[in-house]
Amino acid sequence: MSDTYTDGMPMPARAWAVATVMLAISLAVLDGAIANVGLPTIARDLNASPATSIWIVNAYQLAITISLLPLAALGEIVSYRRVYTVGLALFTVASLGCALSDSLVTLTLARVAQGFGAAGIMSVNTALVKAIYPSRWLGRGVSLNALIVAISSAAGPTIAAGVLSIAHWPWLFAINVPLGIIAFVIAVRSLPDTARASHPFDWTGALLSALTFGLLISGIDAFGHGQARWLVALEVAAALVIGTVFVRRQRTQPVPLLPLDLLRIPIFGLSICTSMASFCAQMLAFVALPFFLQDSLGFDRVQTGLLMTAWPLTIVVVAPLAGRLLEYYKPGLLGAIGLAAFALGLLALGLLPAHPHQADIVWRMALCGFGFGLFQSPNNYAMLTAAPAHRSGGASGMLGTARLTGQTTGAALVALIFSVSPSGLGTRASLFVAAAFAAVAAVVSSLRTLPAAQPGANSARG
Repeated sequence: MSDTYTDGMPMPARAWAVATVMLAISLAVLDGAIANVGLPTIARDLNASPATSIWIVNAYQLAITISLLPLAALGEIVSYRRVYTVGLALFTVASLGCALSDSLVTLTLARVAQGFGAAGIMSVNTALVKAIYPSRWLGRGVSLNALIVAISSAAGPTIAAGVLSIAHWPWLFAINVPLGIIAFVIAVRSLPDTARASHPFDWTGALLSALTFGLLISGIDAFGHGQARWLVALEVAAALVIGTVFVRRQRTQPVPLLPLDLLRIPIFGLSICTSMASFCAQMLAFVALPFFLQDSLGFDRVQTGLLMTAWPLTIVVVAPLAGRLLEYYKPGLLGAIGLAAFALGLLALGLLPAHPHQADIVWRMALCGFGFGLFQSPNNYAMLTAAPAHRSGGASGMLGTARLTGQTTGAALVALIFSVSPSGLGTRASLFVAAAFAAVAAVVSSLRTLPAAQPGANSARG
């Protein structure tokens, strides 16, 4: 078992620990995107209807959503290392199960298990980053982690299309197995052990959390896919009722599973709001842009993929720079500048002429990538550093929950906008709405620079 370190890990142990954390989070995030591309092929092969095949995607997302916060809380009790390694092992085994599935039922069940494994990775990912890096270099570690998440999210469809062009759909999942084994071996040998809390695990709170977020995300997703309005209303109403009971119960807990203690810290609460709004804007754009480029502007699929590549490529350049800038500037300021640039890029995309030159699209995509890359690392850094060391698990879980909630909401909004907009106008409208969300996020981020939001302004920091 690895040693416990007080302020990060020394080299070369740190390099190995970073390698396994980054490899595993990239696999977990990628698997949330690659199944979307392979869905039509999988549905045909398994004789499933398009409507029922959606569960191949939903099962994975729901499993992650309902278990992120409970597993983050469990990590504070049994160690982040243990939750991570067990989650990675489950994810790897479940990936093999997905590859070997011969029916929609077995594939869906394997995806549920894979989602729980991915949640084990995601729930403690940033908490492990905080344990691996010395405090003076935490900004660089957070920026690298944000870079991997951003690239994995953006590159998922391209990677899936590449795999499907040379192999059958089971390879979308089978490729995870050798990579997962490598990451697991490195994790067991290199990850640091972390201090463990003495309080018991809140099983009732975990159940209420799972029901609240599961029903909420399911309702939002059902709304986006045009399911019966009475069913959507029932799911959202149930989520609100159970969520009210959950929050009231959490207020009585000394260490709440839903980190209400952290949300009372101004910088942490504002950073969560910023994260949700920005990821909502990102998903609005990611879902709408392929339709916009192909249906409205007349580009083919290959051209669309190449044009959109400017976005993640710019993030590759900007995210490490943002980590360095954190050593000199406040996260709220960097986040506000980045989100303002992101909003301008989205607005510029929405205002493209009917027959634009490819260069006109590329610089707009690059501006979006610049803005998002400059925002994400400072935002994650602000959340991690605002939380006390013993609550890093709660902070990590909320970070993942905010991202997933924002992305699910963004996807549902695109579906809604497409359904109510006149033919051909839905894609531009989605980009304008995305720009509005990014602008709101920029304003919220700027609030973190005010004196009332600074450390020490709220006693909840503790």
